[in-house]
Amino acid sequence: MAARNFQPIATDGDGISQSMNLHTSPSSTRRLWRHAPLQYFLWARGFSKFSAQILTVAVGWQVYALTSSAFALGMVGLVQFLPTAILVFIAGHASDRYDRKRVIQICQIVEALTSIFLALGSYQGWLTAPQIFIAVALFGVAGAFESPATSALLPGVAPDGMLQKATALSTGVFQVAAITGPAIGGLAYGVSPALPYAAMAIFFTVAAFLNGAIKLDRPVAARESPTPGALFAGAHFVRTHPAILGTISLDLFAVLLGGASALLPIYARDILHTGPWGLGMLRGAQSVGALFMTALLARHAITKHVGMRMFQAVIVFGIATVVFGLSKVVWLSVLALAIMGAADTISVVIRVSLVQLATPDDMRGRVGAVNFLFINASNQLGEFESGTVAALLGAVPAAVLGGLGTIAVALLWMKLFPVLRNLERLE
Repeated sequence: MAARNFQPIATDGDGISQSMNLHTSPSSTRRLWRHAPLQYFLWARGFSKFSAQILTVAVGWQVYALTSSAFALGMVGLVQFLPTAILVFIAGHASDRYDRKRVIQICQIVEALTSIFLALGSYQGWLTAPQIFIAVALFGVAGAFESPATSALLPGVAPDGMLQKATALSTGVFQVAAITGPAIGGLAYGVSPALPYAAMAIFFTVAAFLNGAIKLDRPVAARESPTPGALFAGAHFVRTHPAILGTISLDLFAVLLGGASALLPIYARDILHTGPWGLGMLRGAQSVGALFMTALLARHAITKHVGMRMFQAVIVFGIATVVFGLSKVVWLSVLALAIMGAADTISVVIRVSLVQLATPDDMRGRVGAVNFLFINASNQLGEFESGTVAALLGAVPAAVLGGLGTIAVALLWMKLFPVLRNLERLE
């Protein structure tokens, strides 16, 4: 097959694909920012993602403060994952059948009301860990519908012919939120446990109003209801294509074992001896590494030995997880987390590029739903696994064993999926 120019594609937590060629002229960038529908979309997305990042810090610290239980921290990830696992296909269908702006607005209103509940409970002192789990489950339900609707809305708000640049801006907004949100959330929690939740309620409300102000240039027509067989055709497609199955399952098991993020409150308080601000810094370190690698890949795309580069990135991720697990100083822990974020970005770029290019256009939505499920399973079930192992063995052994398990999975998958290991280039 003749080689051709290729720009790898990456996604953020919403599964929004982005061109890695981020070079934009000043005039085109100004045109993007002046396009009203995209402005509203980006600001709404920024407020929503900023709130979601605050939530990770506030809930993690508060649950551990109430329970002193590593298992309880793991349960936070589990109760977030279950709604995604149950509703992801229905939610993807809803984003095609109904007004996507309204779907997003309803989700953000639910998130704002849930934030008010957490703020009142924290301020008045009656909030318990089970009540927090219920609230987190509600966030999971809202997120299961909000994420696919947000990714599907972007083509309708981007200026004609500028979708790739618009998605780059959208991903930039997400990375900024991922870096600043945890730090602000940690500082706010240090003032009062209720303060981060109150801020979230305000930001989610503003996001809902901004989404309501969007006027689409190119509304997407609603589709007919699919049959049950068509609804789950994406899962069959993934199962029958070894390269796609290998790359998606590699991400699932590698992050599932290496999900040390659930242990950050334990490390911040008991091992590194920092406060909520330290937890926010640890939370943001991975996003800093990811943002750096995104900029690097924008200038130096991976053009050969693509399969091996993905496996190498997963192995580096595992090694950095082991270093983080053994570290007892803040600077080394932050560095290890940043390396984890950078390595994960390489894996994500290759994985999502392969899935996008190997999937027929009429199947991308359903295959994307499966991919979205796997991504959330790896992150949130990984937190549950880490919390459970930490409750049994301790935080340090849990992190170290998780990193070693990630390395073992990468080596095993190299044997099980030779077609993926031998992938030379993305075309």
